[in-house]
Amino acid sequence: MALPLTVVDAFTDRPFSGNPAAVCLLESERPESWLHDVAREMNLSETAYLHAEGDGYRLRWFTPTMEIDLCGHATLAATHVLWEKGLLDPGRQARFFTRSGLLTALRKGEWIELDFPAEPAMPVESSIALEEILGVPAYLAGKNRMDYLVEVADEDSVYGLQPDFEALARLDCRGVIVTSRSVSGEYDFVSRFFAPRAGIPEDPVTGSAHCCLGPYWGKKLGKRVMTGYQASARGGIVRVELDGDRVKLSGKAVTIWRGEMADSCER
Repeated sequence: MALPLTVVDAFTDRPFSGNPAAVCLLESERPESWLHDVAREMNLSETAYLHAEGDGYRLRWFTPTMEIDLCGHATLAATHVLWEKGLLDPGRQARFFTRSGLLTALRKGEWIELDFPAEPAMPVESSIALEEILGVPAYLAGKNRMDYLVEVADEDSVYGLQPDFEALARLDCRGVIVTSRSVSGEYDFVSRFFAPRAGIPEDPVTGSAHCCLGPYWGKKLGKRVMTGYQASARGGIVRVELDGDRVKLSGKAVTIWRGEMADSCER
């Protein structure tokens, strides 16, 4: 029986913007090699695999090169697919068992709200090397278990950033979050995310990065509820609400295509 595959643009309400994720619904767990092969074939920043387990779903995320510990946009996409296919009542909480523990999602009108762990950056020594890699003056705000967080002077610095991707890939982290305060009035902060080591030179919109950005800007701005804009070429909006050691991330999603994986690909 062919497996259904859906591609969803997450953290956007417009097709061909936000961050695309492939969502693959399984009847049971598949071999690790197969999961890697399909993710490479899809060649999107993430492919999400999920199958029913207990009172929720087992959820795993793969880039074209590796499995990762936490992914916001592919979780949002998976939730969207479950509701769209009628596999989950829109008024019911979606529950996912992941490498980062239990994650949940709720529908709030046109928005999907994800309940994720806060991932604040811990102070680390300033790095001149990061400034050289990014090509702009930068303040190294810190690092969490996944990424470096770097603040730059202004929005123009974020939008105009042209980092050295080969040097970025050699850093001891999943990726680098670059951010600044926004003065537009529409957003509280802007950011970009680079993860060439994970096979993603620049991720269009990164929910998990906002688990770090939320606590950082919440403290600096004195706010609990904020709106972030990820200023990639595709762009996307993430609403952030701080809730103790959790972060509520909200976004919209749009289905781009639905299909099936050929029987010959199943092994």
